[in-house]
Amino acid sequence: MSTPRDQTDAHRAAVGPSDGTPVADNRVPLLNIANILTMVRMVLVPVFLVVLFVDGGHSTWWRLGAMGVFIVAAITDRIDGQLARKYGLVTDFGKLMDPIADKALIGAALIGLSVLGDLSWWVTGVIIARELGITLLRFAVLRHAVIPAGKGGKLKTLVQAVAIGFYLCPLPSSWDIVSGLLMAAAVVLTVATGIEYIVQAIRLRAGVRAVES
Repeated sequence: MSTPRDQTDAHRAAVGPSDGTPVADNRVPLLNIANILTMVRMVLVPVFLVVLFVDGGHSTWWRLGAMGVFIVAAITDRIDGQLARKYGLVTDFGKLMDPIADKALIGAALIGLSVLGDLSWWVTGVIIARELGITLLRFAVLRHAVIPAGKGGKLKTLVQAVAIGFYLCPLPSSWDIVSGLLMAAAVVLTVATGIEYIVQAIRLRAGVRAVES
């Protein structure tokens, strides 16, 4: 006869496939190419900030350099996920650290742009508050399961990255409307997907309680 603990473990193992997310394989080594790329993205965050603030933050060439570092870091997000799924390198560490690395990169860029006066602080505040809240939520339910980044979350990160790229690039003022619209879309997606994650966490917690009762 199965025990409540066995049922809980089974529930944890089942979390994820319902939305098409691969289940982490504990046999996969922690040090694999997908996780290495995730950590490279974390390392690039301070590099990006240093380059962004060189020469007061408004030198054309240094801004292009900062944008280049940001793009390389953002690309690793795309590559590490593809490699993890294609070669069966999905780990709980990667599922947890991948979105955290994304948030670190996005948050650093938003704060940097606001410090330089290129982006309103309220935009940075809304996005960072959501990202920190969801990160804390992930840790709160970690003992039950890892909540992976869903399709909505990935789209949100993509739109955020594109909007930030426009703000980083020293474009003529005539492009400001495009940058503003992209950032507005990023804010809407940020809030909407935040609500989605909260609902997902509530359902997960309710499911665990039902199994344990």
